[in-house]
Amino acid sequence: MIRLTAFLAIVILVSSCSKPTGIKEVVLSADSVAVSFFKGDGSIDPVVKVVMLRDRENLEKLAGYIESGRTENFKCGYDGSLHFFKKDIVLKQVDFRMNDADCMHFSFLIDGKLYNTNLSAEAKQFIRSIK
Repeated sequence: MIRLTAFLAIVILVSSCSKPTGIKEVVLSADSVAVSFFKGDGSIDPVVKVVMLRDRENLEKLAGYIESGRTENFKCGYDGSLHFFKKDIVLKQVDFRMNDADCMHFSFLIDGKLYNTNLSAEAKQFIRSIK
């Protein structure tokens, strides 16, 4: 009985982590994104650089990276943020942490619920390449 309970708990945990958050659809509806880079030590201030991306290919890459699978709710600060726009209106803000190997993630709100997803090494390389 204990094994069955443990097995069911693992199945529920794995399946809840793999459900899409819905962020990909929001990102794909955007026509541009402003990538703000912070100091890089986990603190929000100051913004040291902002890069605008408008091409569909980069927006699609970001959408895939952000919807890469849920992770735990980290509390280790941020290295930057992504502001997705459609016709000059902010659709969604996504914060990210990439300069701490133990705490690499994207963080965002959907319908008032906080989500954290994995920021992969490939996503980190992509974000660094646009800086």
